[in-house]
Amino acid sequence: MGLFNWDSLWLNVHLATMESGNGYGIIRDAAIAVKDGKIAWLGAAKDLPNDYAAPITHDGQGCWLTPGLIDCHTHMVYAGNRSNEFEARLNGVAYEEIARQGGGIVSTVKATRAANEQELMQASLPRVLSSLREGVTTLEIKSGYGLDTDTEAKILRVARQIQRDLPVRVTTTFLGAHALPPEFAGRADDYIDEVCERMLPAIVAEGLADAVDVFCEKIGFTPEQTERVFQAAQAHGLPVKLHAEQLSDQGGAALTAKYRGLSADHLEYLSVEGIAAMQKQGTVAVLLPGAFYFLRETKYPPLAALREAGVAIALATDCNPGTSPMTSPLLTMNMACTLFRMTPLEALQGVTLHAARALGLYEKVGSLRVGKQADFALWNIERPADLAYMIGVNPCAGSVFAGQYRALNK
Repeated sequence: MGLFNWDSLWLNVHLATMESGNGYGIIRDAAIAVKDGKIAWLGAAKDLPNDYAAPITHDGQGCWLTPGLIDCHTHMVYAGNRSNEFEARLNGVAYEEIARQGGGIVSTVKATRAANEQELMQASLPRVLSSLREGVTTLEIKSGYGLDTDTEAKILRVARQIQRDLPVRVTTTFLGAHALPPEFAGRADDYIDEVCERMLPAIVAEGLADAVDVFCEKIGFTPEQTERVFQAAQAHGLPVKLHAEQLSDQGGAALTAKYRGLSADHLEYLSVEGIAAMQKQGTVAVLLPGAFYFLRETKYPPLAALREAGVAIALATDCNPGTSPMTSPLLTMNMACTLFRMTPLEALQGVTLHAARALGLYEKVGSLRVGKQADFALWNIERPADLAYMIGVNPCAGSVFAGQYRALNK
């Protein structure tokens, strides 16, 4: 047998590989080797081959090592701040009154349209860095706070720049059909024409989108309007996903499955028919407990039925200024366990293995397996369940992105 030539080797770690069908996939007293930014070998340290060479050897100091976390649903790039609305609501001001005063999504759209790319980057960086400090190595970022071609493109360009500047993989999602902009008031069908015929082609021409999303809801867009956007996305070769069944059952999950969508997200009002359609097509259910918590919802997503059907369940922060102003995947995991009664194993699968599926990246990231990207996080914990158990604690000791180590919390 020839010499194993690796770029780096991690020793003195415990692995939670998160490989499908294997629980946490625990390997204690383990080692993991990296070559060309990918995992080249992993297993018990006692099983290391005798004839290896690794110019860089890291001492994991007994940390647990998991796949890098994946936040598969965020609206992280925006300008402005809406804490004033949060305070006003808690002081008894109705949401409708706030909207009449120029608040709500309109205020975020106004601020985002007014910001140039540099200003938008500076506004978004603290949120992104907060995410990275909790072991995130893959991040989905949606547009949707521009609602015109120039600003939607600006948001997605900033998202692409984040990937170039920081050690994180960013997937971008065009969410032009997020809300009706003021200039199209009362003309939703005309706005969908704008999204399909002008905005999406411009976004595609610039190579800015990896997927297309829609907010399908009574206060958003109808299933018929959503299907028009899906058809346009399909014509451009882009996969789809959907804000579905958050406030009512519009049949959005089944519609997403019809178009072999990557994921349907929120899902508090998901029907048995929607679950069956998702199961048949392999569409991932993305639950967003931060929005559920922030809005003080009482309708729970049908977790037991999703489990029963074997639908993959991912979790995400839904980072946005209006309904989930948080960046913490760890808090998301805890909320999923305490609010939705998910298990710690399901929660960790939700921000690794199944989150990768929700982004169409299962073959690259989301578990520790030879040939996958060397993206992982190191944790000062006693067992993997600690990641969902602890509230407001960040035990991340460092992260590795494409094989490159980045120390954290030092």
